[in-house]
Amino acid sequence: MDDKAVLLKYLRARRGELLAKLDGLDEYDVRRPMTPTGTNLLGLVKHVASVELGYFGEVFGRPSGRDLPWFADDAEPDADLWVPQEESREEIIELHRFSAEHSDATIESLPLDAPGEVPWWPEERRRVTLHQILVHMCVETAQHLGHADILRELIDGSAGKGPGDLNLSQRTTEEWADHRARIEAAARQAVG
Repeated sequence: MDDKAVLLKYLRARRGELLAKLDGLDEYDVRRPMTPTGTNLLGLVKHVASVELGYFGEVFGRPSGRDLPWFADDAEPDADLWVPQEESREEIIELHRFSAEHSDATIESLPLDAPGEVPWWPEERRRVTLHQILVHMCVETAQHLGHADILRELIDGSAGKGPGDLNLSQRTTEEWADHRARIEAAARQAVG
């Protein structure tokens, strides 16, 4: 497998895992703010899909034609990071799928050294290659997937990729409670 295929494989996997964080949750749970800054699951999906359209669209002269009003000059700050009532969950999931298809078409049609320009970056960093942007979006998507992992665990205790995830210790609810209590005790002991 060549470098582009490897990066695309990782990007597709992270996209799927991010979208899966919505599975089984009601409208409130996918939208509710879980941090003081308002971070929420559906907003993370909206944000990742939106920025991906910019990076694999505008940056390489392949605009998607999709109107994203939350990026308009007169939009409120952080409008891409939450979902108001008039935007449906289905619309955000469809945006995510549209964004992935548009991005994949760009990635598949251009070589890794294809030049692009990121107009919202500082002048000295604007000139990029498809390779740089692919790495950037793999990292960006993984970062937001990590946020989503934590939010989902706070919402319903679900962690990682679900039951049987080999990256998580297999413990009972009681064993997790004991483990957390040991960590809490160690933290309290560390401060005297």
